[in-house]
Amino acid sequence: MPGNLTVADLDAAISAGEIDTVIVAFADAQGRLVGKRVSARLFQEEVLGHGAEACNYLLSVDVDMNTVDGYAMSSWETGYGDMMLLPDTATLRRVPWHPGSALVMADLAWEGGDPVVQSPRDILKTQRRRLADRGLVAYSGTELEFIVFDDSYRDAWAKGYRDLTPSTDYNVDYDLLASGRLEPLLRDIRVSMDGAGLYTEGVKGECNLGQQEIAFRYAEVLETADQHTIYKNGAKAIADRHGKAVTFMAKFNEREGNSCHIHLSLRTGAGEPVMAGDGDHGFSPLMEHWIAGILATLREFTLLYAPTINAYKRYAKGSFAPTGVAWGVDNRTCALRVVGHGSSLRVENRVPGGDVNPYLAISAIIAGGLHGIEHELPLPEALTGNAYAAGVDHLPTTLREAAQLFDQSAIARSAFGDDMVDHYLNQARVEVEAFDAAVTDWERVRGFERL
Repeated sequence: MPGNLTVADLDAAISAGEIDTVIVAFADAQGRLVGKRVSARLFQEEVLGHGAEACNYLLSVDVDMNTVDGYAMSSWETGYGDMMLLPDTATLRRVPWHPGSALVMADLAWEGGDPVVQSPRDILKTQRRRLADRGLVAYSGTELEFIVFDDSYRDAWAKGYRDLTPSTDYNVDYDLLASGRLEPLLRDIRVSMDGAGLYTEGVKGECNLGQQEIAFRYAEVLETADQHTIYKNGAKAIADRHGKAVTFMAKFNEREGNSCHIHLSLRTGAGEPVMAGDGDHGFSPLMEHWIAGILATLREFTLLYAPTINAYKRYAKGSFAPTGVAWGVDNRTCALRVVGHGSSLRVENRVPGGDVNPYLAISAIIAGGLHGIEHELPLPEALTGNAYAAGVDHLPTTLREAAQLFDQSAIARSAFGDDMVDHYLNQARVEVEAFDAAVTDWERVRGFERL
C-alpha cells in the first residue's frame, strides 16, 4: 500500500522535508494508542537503533491515567521505572491526518532485553508463535462499529456527554441517503486510512442513530491488530478536525450497541487454507476442533472479549449481540457464526464490542482454538433457529463474573501465563471498584426527589 514506508523510504521523505516527526506508538492495556512524538532526525540517529524510553506505568493505569495499586510490573514500591519502546520497522507508515508525520508501532522490552509479557502486542505474538509451532498462520479482520455525533469532543465533554446530537435521525442500516450527509467525514477517514497503508473495503450505515461501520481488508493477525488500533485513534483525530465526535463505546445508549465482530481463519505457512474439508458443513477435522475450543473457552475468556463494565450492557436479547454460548452456520443470533466456503471458510466471533482490545481478543480466539486442537474436542451440533431462546449456557453478564471465570481458568493460565492473567484481573478489579464507587445519573433521576 502506498502509505507504508521502508526505512529507506522514510529517510528519503525526511531528506525531502516531507516528514519531520515520527510517532513511536504501542497499544496500552485498554487498547489505546499511546507513545511519543520524536523529531525525525532523532529517530534516525537514536531511536531506530536503540529504541525510546517510556514509563512502565503506561500498562498499569486506569482509563483516567491514574496510578492504581495491585500491579506486579509497576508500582510506587518499584519506583515506576522505564521500559523500552523498540520500533518494528515493518509497521512504518505515513499518517495523513497529522501533517509531516510518520508512525511506527513498537514492541515493549525491559532494559535487559526481556519482553514485557503484559504488553498486548507481546501477548498476541506469543499466541502466533504457538500457531507457528504447528505450521499455522492466522488471518483476521475486525468489523468495528461507531456512532458519529455532530458535537465536537470538547463540547461533548463540557455537556457531560448528555444531550448530544447524533448525525442521523433514524435507523440508517445500509442507507445511502441519510448516510450521505456523513460522507465528508467518512470519506476523509477512508482516504486517510488508505494513505496510511490500510486497505479500506467500504462503509455502511448501521441501526443506531449516527451509527456506521468502516471495514478493512483481512490481514495476518498482528497486522490486523496494529491497523485496528491505528484506525481507531486516527478516526477520532479526523472526526475532531471535522468538529464532530465518534464513540466506539460498546453501549452508548439503550439502542443498538457498537460491535467488533472478529473474523479469523487459518492457513499453513505456505498459504494453504486448512479449515475446509470433507466433513459436515464442509469442515476439516481441524476446523471442528478449532470451533469447539473457542466455544469451550468462551465464558472463561470473555474478560478478553469484553474488558469494561459497559461492554456487558450490550448483551441483550434480540439486539444482534450474542447472549448464549452457541455456534451456527450463518446465524447472527449465535456467539460464533461460521461463514464462507472453501478457502474463505472462517469463524466470526460476535462477542466483542467496540471497546475491545484487539490484541487480547484475537489472542483469546487463538488460545481457545488451540485448546480445541490440542485436546481434539468434539464439535457440538450447530444451533439452528433463535439462539436467544435456546437453552444454552449464558455469557457472563457482568465484568465481575467474567473476571472470576478468568481467574479460575486453568486454560487461561496455561495459555497466557500467570503474569498476564494476574495483570488483566487487576485491571478488571480496578474497573469494578471504580464503578461500584460511582454515583450515576440513573440513580439521581430515580432517587433525587422520589425516594
